[in-house]
Amino acid sequence: MGRYYNGDIEGKFWFGVQESTDPEYFGMEEQPKYSIDYFIDEERIEVIKEGLQECIQKLRRDHAKLNKFFSTTNGYNDEMIIDWYKKQYGQEIGVRDVAIKLEWLARYGLGKKIYRKVKEQGYCGIEAEL
Repeated sequence: MGRYYNGDIEGKFWFGVQESTDPEYFGMEEQPKYSIDYFIDEERIEVIKEGLQECIQKLRRDHAKLNKFFSTTNGYNDEMIIDWYKKQYGQEIGVRDVAIKLEWLARYGLGKKIYRKVKEQGYCGIEAEL
């Protein structure tokens, strides 16, 4: 069972990686209840851009590496990613490294959706399940 967000953009938070509060990272404001309602408009688009830029800075080269990994597989677990990094890049990473990388990748994906919707219609509102 996963946690979803819906509204002007829709999707599923990454299981075990991404918190329901990630929209706050992009300047959205919580509307408390059993889920969290978020809203942002084009007046605050710079906050979204700053959030996306920070995600890219945190991911650095891992953004391209993880995109390549996910383009070759339909599912994943930590061990698959750890093994893939070692085979593809000769890079030793641990479970905590995987968690951090995936958190920033998931956050970036959410931020891109928020940004696109704000550019398209001038605002974005979502409801995130807790």
